[in-house]
Amino acid sequence: MQSDLVIRALAALAQVHRLAAFRLLVQAGPEGMPAGALAQALAVPASSMSFHLAQLANAGLVTQRRHSRSIVYSADYAAMGGLMAYLMENCCGGEACVPAPSCTPQISEAKDVA
Repeated sequence: MQSDLVIRALAALAQVHRLAAFRLLVQAGPEGMPAGALAQALAVPASSMSFHLAQLANAGLVTQRRHSRSIVYSADYAAMGGLMAYLMENCCGGEACVPAPSCTPQISEAKDVA
């Protein structure tokens, strides 16, 4: 992952509502969540949530798709993995110091939140 993309991703996550939204999307799994459900779960006005989701999309951390009249957002697991790999790249002198994490979304928890 290029350092400019890492900086954009970290900058996008360096805000309380964006970090919370991204964490909810990671939990939601590939199905994602509609923007309105994210706004409701985080008690953030819809217009503010749209701004935050646009920042996450611009950073390459989330994808979006239209489903009927809603826009559904999903975490980009490959981008998240790339960011984590970049952060861990020089860990332990370049050797793998921890097992490679596998991400299995806990979909049932995300549905409780929405």
